[in-house]
Amino acid sequence: MSTMTAALTLFLIMDPLGNVPVFLSVLDEVPAGRRRRVLVRELAVALGVMLLFLFVGPSLMGVLGLSATALSLAGGVVLFLIALRMIFPPVGGLMGDVPGGEPMIVPLAIPLIAGPSVLATLLMLHPERPEQIGGPLLALLLAWGATALILMAAPALYRRLGKRGLVAIERLMGMVLVAVAVQMLIDGLRAALA
Repeated sequence: MSTMTAALTLFLIMDPLGNVPVFLSVLDEVPAGRRRRVLVRELAVALGVMLLFLFVGPSLMGVLGLSATALSLAGGVVLFLIALRMIFPPVGGLMGDVPGGEPMIVPLAIPLIAGPSVLATLLMLHPERPEQIGGPLLALLLAWGATALILMAAPALYRRLGKRGLVAIERLMGMVLVAVAVQMLIDGLRAALA
């Protein structure tokens, strides 16, 4: 997978546009002066978790006895399910009340930015040779950077696009993610049957 394809895949899985309404509602109880600081903190925590997973991923796979083929197939299934939820969202809210009014790590950093599917994708992106880590690292930083920009601009984006516009973009991103998931499944099946 090329660096740009990996960055786009990670960006789609992080789903910043789809998460704008969720972030706005979770941060609604936070005093206006603290919202930006809380958001920066949550973005930094999410990046730290994703970097850890990118660099420690192969060791974790070894401990669990997982092959890259199994991870590709599992990642494709998970991505497909997430894409379906983006296209056909579940009835009801995603999050309940946040204790204390200010979120801390959960639910913003994990699982909304650094969710299980992002972490599984990072495991799959880890190269076989350590000197090839630059491409996946760049892909992660590009996807996270674009996600951070969108989430920092969430209030302005919501005012400009409205709820319907954000829902339409999220569904379009879900359609693209379905195609990525199917390709991951095809690649995994091809490797398993070879």
